[in-house]
Amino acid sequence: MPIIARIDGLIVVIYPHDHAPPHVHVLGPDGEIIFILNCPDGPVSIREARGYSEREARRLAKRINEMVPFLCSAWKGIHS
Repeated sequence: MPIIARIDGLIVVIYPHDHAPPHVHVLGPDGEIIFILNCPDGPVSIREARGYSEREARRLAKRINEMVPFLCSAWKGIHS
């Protein structure tokens, strides 16, 4: 499980051999949020949020949006 980034104590991962479309998993003690990256420029969309409020998911979406080019590049590198 490659850890790509950390945000506010949460980890952002891209799993090798995962399915398209490009997406990241944000994991923390309360659950997981999966963001579709909509490469190459975003904006991200929330595919699934378990254990986090809608408000927290939207807040994290803003942070992930700032990283879309980097995350899309990481996805491509892992899945090429």
